[in-house]
Amino acid sequence: MTFGDAQDAQRFYHGTKADLELGDLIEPGYASNYGKRKRAAYVYLTATLDAATWGAELAVGEGAGRIYVVEPTGPFEDDPNLTDKKFPGNPTKSYRTRDPLRVIGEVKDWQGHSPDRIKAMQDRLACLRRLGVEAIEDRQRACARLLPYFA
Repeated sequence: MTFGDAQDAQRFYHGTKADLELGDLIEPGYASNYGKRKRAAYVYLTATLDAATWGAELAVGEGAGRIYVVEPTGPFEDDPNLTDKKFPGNPTKSYRTRDPLRVIGEVKDWQGHSPDRIKAMQDRLACLRRLGVEAIEDRQRACARLLPYFA
């Protein structure tokens, strides 16, 4: 999908614990917000506030989660970590790109998931780590099992 195809129709979000300013660029090549914090080959965006909320809640680091409104600066594709042949389409409206995302706003009044749902998701992620599924780019099939937790 290209920047122009979806930009006119959707607002995009990025959940993190990073403290960013308007105009900042979120770029690949830095430590991932998740797992062992390997160098990220992609940056991730979503068209749903729920998926961005998970990103903000599960990101590694101190401080409160933040949800930014972002603008892709180049082409992006469906996130294969949450989309595979078992789940046609892209039910979480999650994408990834090798190009930067520009911060154009922040969602200040988002509501987090319940402590029970966060614990269940953290337990599921811990299970994946025990199975050796750690790097975001390696989760293509394994993370499809997480889709029920996004509902």
